[in-house]
Amino acid sequence: MNCPHCQSANTSQYQKKTSLGYRTFRCHGCNVAFNERSGTLFNNVQFPTDIVLMVVLWRLRYKLSLRDLVEMFAVRGYIFSHETVRDWEARFAPLLTTQLRAKRRGQAGKSWYVDETYVKVKGAWCYLYRAIDRDGNLVDTMLSEKRDLLSAKAFFKQAITTVGHKPDRVTTDKHASYRRAIRRSVGRRVLHRTSQYLNNRIEQDHRGVKQRYYPMRGFGSFISAARFCTAFSEVRQYFRSQSNTPLSSLSEKRKDFCQRWMALLSAWAIG
Repeated sequence: MNCPHCQSANTSQYQKKTSLGYRTFRCHGCNVAFNERSGTLFNNVQFPTDIVLMVVLWRLRYKLSLRDLVEMFAVRGYIFSHETVRDWEARFAPLLTTQLRAKRRGQAGKSWYVDETYVKVKGAWCYLYRAIDRDGNLVDTMLSEKRDLLSAKAFFKQAITTVGHKPDRVTTDKHASYRRAIRRSVGRRVLHRTSQYLNNRIEQDHRGVKQRYYPMRGFGSFISAARFCTAFSEVRQYFRSQSNTPLSSLSEKRKDFCQRWMALLSAWAIG
């Protein structure tokens, strides 16, 4: 294993492991001892990486409060406070978001359905811009304090950067900001449709984030709201059953979920 301090490959492994079971090494170049998590965001975390990942994923995916997670893991022998869960979410949810976004880059279709829904932040309503493709796959999400031309333009630019290509067709409601934002950010050749019936697909898809968001009774800050909504959407998309695959049995769906979980765990965990 290369040294995280000087990147030297001239290292040797000790027989002794850390209290969490991670291998230890010594670099002969800079004469510094380190372990498998040194130089990573998990270096000072006092719990195994897979446990931290599980806490963050359960927080994002399921309708669990901070204290619910504390009780569930206390039964399993891991004692931490609800503020620790809050800290882990703030530190590692963006890391998870970046990884999942990179994994799905280029996979979204070129027919987008765009709409915004309401999210309460510190007692005030903000706008969560969301877009999905024709098959229901996530394109992108963005939280904004306003619903105007600048916000719509920023969302389309971010969505194009996220998926790696421009759409051929965009379906929105009749809000005036969308038409100008599409022309300036996507181009004049794109087909822009405005119909509440055609856009019902994305309006129904809002239920996913709404059902997860309602038990939280709002967010305390705009930054935490944007972080949670983005990470939730990425995790939901990652575990989503693809609509273009043939129907499978319940056991096959469970197997697919476990395979996705283990793939995410192995890509994120250290050691």
